[in-house]
Amino acid sequence: MITTKQRAYLRSIAAQLTPIMQVGKNGITDNLVKTLSDSLEAHEIIKLTVLEACPMTAREVSDALCIALSCEAVQTIGRKITLYRQASEKEKRKIVLPKEKKQV
Repeated sequence: MITTKQRAYLRSIAAQLTPIMQVGKNGITDNLVKTLSDSLEAHEIIKLTVLEACPMTAREVSDALCIALSCEAVQTIGRKITLYRQASEKEKRKIVLPKEKKQV
């Protein structure tokens, strides 16, 4: 679970990204999940577009993908979704999330 401070940091990174994938009329398929999982492993943060032909809303797609991919939804704005998952190998990690300050 990421904190609001970490989410804000990820949103600032995502603002510069272009969508790498589209979810269309077939919705969420096994092939889409596999491709997105590989992309998350390589890049840690990705942006998607949900087409109008998709039978699900962008929020429903985001929730379903978060469960299928074990990732975090950074934001959903209109038909654009941003997802984040930390790379499994420490050497491949590119994004360092800010730490939450402990209260005394």
